[in-house]
Amino acid sequence: MIVRKLIGIAIGSAIAVLLQWLFFGRLIIWGAFPDIVLLYVAGVALRTGRLSGSLTGFATGFLLDALYGSWGVQMIVKTIMGFVTGLFATGEGTAFIRTPLSSFATGFVVALVQNGLLVLLILLQSGARSGHLVVELWIASTLYTAVVAVLASLVWHR
Repeated sequence: MIVRKLIGIAIGSAIAVLLQWLFFGRLIIWGAFPDIVLLYVAGVALRTGRLSGSLTGFATGFLLDALYGSWGVQMIVKTIMGFVTGLFATGEGTAFIRTPLSSFATGFVVALVQNGLLVLLILLQSGARSGHLVVELWIASTLYTAVVAVLASLVWHR
């Protein structure tokens, strides 16, 4: 049972990373793009708890860092988000994504925290002082990810 669950999470992680890399990462609107890997990590964490959420965040973050060449940034942020989101795990796992409004709120809060951490780490790493990171990556990408969370919940709960 545990092995089947781990294999399912691993396959889902690979699919989420590939979809992000090949499709969703290219859906750029005014410099913002949705983060479906974050939504997948949050979904796993809400269903299964902190440990699975952290491990999923670590694995997907590692793959994203390898693909995008941002070694360590995605890995640490996705691991933190998997752990923090896993603190709110419910037995059934879908309490936070049952309605479009709750999906938007969950996607917005998770993306807001994650994108804030990403902006902070990028600014610290590069030493830059740029307002476009705050506007595009933090705020616009957060809204975009929340809208994608609503669309995903509508498709998922059909």
